[in-house]
Amino acid sequence: MLVHKSPSCGCCSAWIEHMRAAGFGIDVRDVDDMGPVKEALGVPYVKGSCHTAEIGGYFIEGHVPAEDVKRLLAEKPDAKGLVLPGMPAGSPGMEMPDGRVQPFVVELVARDGTTSVYARHGE
Repeated sequence: MLVHKSPSCGCCSAWIEHMRAAGFGIDVRDVDDMGPVKEALGVPYVKGSCHTAEIGGYFIEGHVPAEDVKRLLAEKPDAKGLVLPGMPAGSPGMEMPDGRVQPFVVELVARDGTTSVYARHGE
């Protein structure tokens, strides 16, 4: 997995550790301007987060749980990737000291850029 992130982002580093703990090999590329990376990969503008990863021909945008990435790679849908817009509390890399999890939805991005619910967490 190749992860593009801002050099100063701590939550991105925490997500990378979550992915490593789940068994993913990670290469990190620090990028000052993430806009061109997201645009080149086809991440929908309104679905952005703080880091973007590439794996198996897909992009992974934001704090997507490792279990969802593993499912994506196993099922191999005809899609661009997964997005978790924003930075929901309790998502991987955004853990709260009290263990609280803000409900969040991981979306699958189709080839035409539309999205659909892929997984729900924290409900």
